[in-house]
Amino acid sequence: MSSPASTSWHARAAQFLSLERNVTLASSAIFLLGFGEELWKRFLPKYLEALGASVPVIGLFGTAEDFFDAAYQYPGGWIADRFGRRKAFLLFLGLACLGYLFYLFGSSWPYAFVGLAFAMCWQSMASPAMFAVIGDALTPDKRAMGFSIQSMLKRVPIVIAPLIGGVIIARRGIISGTHVGIIVTLVIAGVTVFLIRLVSIAHEVHRSVNIFGVWNSFQHGLKRLLISDIFARTCEGMADVLVILYVTNVLHVSVARFGTLIAIQFVTTLIIYIPAAKAADRVGRRPFVIATFCAFALYPLAVVAAGDFLGLVIAFIIGGLREIGEPARKAMIVDFAKPELRARTVGLYYLLRSFAITPAAAVGGLLWRVTPQTPFVIAGAFGVAGTFLFIATVRERVVTS
Repeated sequence: MSSPASTSWHARAAQFLSLERNVTLASSAIFLLGFGEELWKRFLPKYLEALGASVPVIGLFGTAEDFFDAAYQYPGGWIADRFGRRKAFLLFLGLACLGYLFYLFGSSWPYAFVGLAFAMCWQSMASPAMFAVIGDALTPDKRAMGFSIQSMLKRVPIVIAPLIGGVIIARRGIISGTHVGIIVTLVIAGVTVFLIRLVSIAHEVHRSVNIFGVWNSFQHGLKRLLISDIFARTCEGMADVLVILYVTNVLHVSVARFGTLIAIQFVTTLIIYIPAAKAADRVGRRPFVIATFCAFALYPLAVVAAGDFLGLVIAFIIGGLREIGEPARKAMIVDFAKPELRARTVGLYYLLRSFAITPAAAVGGLLWRVTPQTPFVIAGAFGVAGTFLFIATVRERVVTS
């Protein structure tokens, strides 16, 4: 039996971290299934290679993943608004499990594309539902912290699970090891079902609003945030895929030391999440969104400005600081959205953003042919433009519920 002091401590911690019951359950579900997927997802290109896929096919697989990530956002939001958050999560989980089965029993690489179409239902369709849960369950002064905890729980598996999955694959081989990871994920999915069934949020159903009606519901501030965000994410997409090439091929830093830089970036992100989110809930979203857009603009410029490893450490710390305003930006999206259209608004926002930035990586690759520094400089220019657009056009919406 816990003492009053310990109960009070737990209550204070839950209050500080905005650990509302539904948010905690949904975030835990995303953490668990994310952990299962990360056991094997990072190794899928090698798995496809083992199944006979060529390099162009593997590249096409990555493009298909980006396409599904964009295309599934709005349908996921529509389902979450139409049928409720809990039913939506259960449906997305069931479809994802079907995808895992295609991965598991597919005897050749084309089955992996079918599996991807189903497996992405959890990663992409569940995202608007998660936004909606945080918006439904938390008051505006707690939403940034809620998004911060959710983001941390989503990212921790990315660090831990691939290490475990790598050991399994090293011992059993790529095909057998991947199958073991998928089986573990299916078992975890069973536990995840139990957590999702405990989510209980009442919502008002609005059946008649189509995608154009959702777009018309976007306030001017949300539309301007979307435009600014597209510029910032174009900056990210144009440069990020080329960073490892620039660091290893141009600056001649070893892959092992590049891994150290990634770790520094991730640790920076984890350190800033909670204090930044708490401050954003207290003083407002806008300063932190400005800070995150500034970091987007500075990161590629800092990479090309680095003359030694210390310079790269500074650049990757700036890269980690790109997350300083992400919980605030997500909370701002929810603040702008009409409560009855919350999930659909999030889904449409991310659908438009994802499709808009799809060409960025390919453009960056073409600019690399000019000089390796060119895509980073152009990316920085896009980041600066997005920052100034946000500063000039977006003001916070004051909300009370």
